[in-house]
Amino acid sequence: MSEIPPLILDLALILVVAGIVTLVFKRLKQPLVLGYIVAGFLVSPHMPYTMSVVDHSSIHTWAEIGVIFLLFSLGLDFSFKKILKMGASPIIATCTIIFSMMMLGIIVGKAFGWGKMDCIFLGGMLAMSSTTIIYKAFDDMGLRQQQFAGLVMSVLILEDILAIVMMVMLAAIASGTGADGGQMLQSIVKIGFFLVLWFVVGIFAIPWFLRSVRKLVNNEVLLVVSLGLCCAMAVLSTQVGFSSAFGAFIMGSILAETIEAEKIIRLVEPVKNLFGAIFFVSVGMLVDPNILVEYALPIIAIVLTILLGQSIFGTIGFMLSGQTLKSAMRCGFSMAQIGEFSFIIASLGLSLGVISKFLYPVVVAVSVITTFLTPYMIRLSKPCYTTLEQRLPINWIKRLNRISVNQSTTATDQNLWKRLLMQMLRNTIIYSILSAAITAIMLTFFVPFMDKLLGNQLHFWTDIICGLLTILLISPFLRAIVMKKNHSEEFKALWTDNRLNRLPLIFTILVRLLIALSFIFYICNRLTQFSNALIICIGIALLVLMILSRSLKQRSIRLERMFIQNLRSRDIEAQVLGKKKPLYEGHLLDRDVHIAEIDVPDDSTWVGKTLGELQVGRRFGVHVSSILRGRRRINIPGGDTVLFPNDRIQVIGSDDQLANFNTIINKELHQDDPDIEKREMKLRQIIVNSSSPFIGKTLQESGIRDIYNCMVVGLEEGEENLTAMSPARRFEKGDIIWIVGEEDDLRRISG
Repeated sequence: MSEIPPLILDLALILVVAGIVTLVFKRLKQPLVLGYIVAGFLVSPHMPYTMSVVDHSSIHTWAEIGVIFLLFSLGLDFSFKKILKMGASPIIATCTIIFSMMMLGIIVGKAFGWGKMDCIFLGGMLAMSSTTIIYKAFDDMGLRQQQFAGLVMSVLILEDILAIVMMVMLAAIASGTGADGGQMLQSIVKIGFFLVLWFVVGIFAIPWFLRSVRKLVNNEVLLVVSLGLCCAMAVLSTQVGFSSAFGAFIMGSILAETIEAEKIIRLVEPVKNLFGAIFFVSVGMLVDPNILVEYALPIIAIVLTILLGQSIFGTIGFMLSGQTLKSAMRCGFSMAQIGEFSFIIASLGLSLGVISKFLYPVVVAVSVITTFLTPYMIRLSKPCYTTLEQRLPINWIKRLNRISVNQSTTATDQNLWKRLLMQMLRNTIIYSILSAAITAIMLTFFVPFMDKLLGNQLHFWTDIICGLLTILLISPFLRAIVMKKNHSEEFKALWTDNRLNRLPLIFTILVRLLIALSFIFYICNRLTQFSNALIICIGIALLVLMILSRSLKQRSIRLERMFIQNLRSRDIEAQVLGKKKPLYEGHLLDRDVHIAEIDVPDDSTWVGKTLGELQVGRRFGVHVSSILRGRRRINIPGGDTVLFPNDRIQVIGSDDQLANFNTIINKELHQDDPDIEKREMKLRQIIVNSSSPFIGKTLQESGIRDIYNCMVVGLEEGEENLTAMSPARRFEKGDIIWIVGEEDDLRRISG
């Protein structure tokens, strides 16, 4: 008998213990993440009374895969477009919270006399709230449809992105090279470069690829392709110096803009849950009771720091971003915990050998406590706001809670300049990054390959051809840098309205010309031995040809249209299928009234009933604006509209009304049938004998359906197929009938 590999034994132990513990926590209505951490402690070497994991390295590898899939799934729920539409508000809140919590973490560490690196890394850990834990808490509490939950998730996404920058900074500090302003700027520019490059290239390539193979793809293939893209981006991310989790997040955010996004989310969910559970179990395995007892006081202090710090500075951060006091408090209180990125930062410190070994278990203990308290902190925000409302002067409350009204502004020169410069800057950055990436690839890989292929004798002509080919590839982007927005409405308005604007406008064109020329000069200087004067002449001539080329202009326009179409493909499909939310939804948000999508459960007692019978307006004070049923949409449904399983209802109401509606629809369910296995339907052949009560009776008179709760499938008359029994035909002795029904009912008929 072959020996079972240790990895299989460890996985069996982890999943069995995690399954039992999570059932208990589900019963206690506690977050499952906390259950996974407790399960990890139970299977760790620190728990002598239970079996423990043998192969820690393999479990650690699986845990890293769990982080990758967690961040990939998070990216699928993320949209760069949503963040950009929200403007500077989430950025202001995020920066305020991260800076404040980092300072608090460093202060607490110093107060306990910990080392410099322990204090710095502790500050980084305390600055990162847990996206996974908060997302699960909102889901479990039925708050995902509420307005403040969307604000919190936007800030959490930005925190995750800034966590990558923080990890680069912490690694630089730990290596002893320091982290001066120049190095920080270099790291930020590097992250921005690859973010834009991956996103732009991904939006070009991924939707095109999925469209090309759409007829060949089923659920299984789509899952494999999606996870393959996720892992490929994770590998690429590590190759350029970032974490694999960051690459997974980027690929998720790219796939989030495709038509297949919703299907991918459903397919990836079980995989994410499995590996995510292993990750959180591995975190729980690091909990050491001896360290927890020894550092009980610091743990309590850090917990209080997080609860009070996030409640106060989180509220201030959201208020600075333009939220009312009530909304800001709900957001700030929701973020009072730490989680996965704190663990990742702690793992970084341990792998670099710069933090003390006690810090990881301390952070895990703090995470467990704050995770446990997260639902209570979310609920506590309302009573705290009510208390402040009663204690603070009325004028203060009115000022803090006043509803901002968007006022239209006149198109002054200042506004036109701002819009024009922002558009030019965005285009220049994006096209410069694409040009730089293509140039780097050509010079790093293609040129050496051609030199090796053709030999040194043709080195001169090889460089000339490669240089021209590189310039040809980046020519649409260089032309777009120079010419884009020169014929826009803002440019024309500024040019015609005031002559003083013409010189600055010409200056913007010259700056962009110099940027485009710099790419050509660099390529020519790198690949040729020409004089500088000749290189300048060649560069200017090539750029003039690019600007005057009509085919290049059309090519540039086609590329941009393809990018915009791919970026908006999910929105376009939603509009075609009628899934796009009304334009007025955003205007209702300021009045605490908005649209939420709520799914009808399979076993809901509402299924089969009309909206008139349910009286949702009278019971909950909400309005049903539409029902999404498969690929159909029923707008403004009437009182006679019947609900079906898995209908997606779009409901208009306030946060409280929608929360109550969501709670009731998920609570009013049919009771589970305890005898469902016993009530399995059986198909049986029965011969009508002389003592049968059915002789001489028709099918209706026999009571087979009404009395015995069975159904006659057909009559066997020697034919290949059963004969349907006529309603007027009477049963005779020797008839062979096929009946379907439950076992007990069939036994009554046979007896």
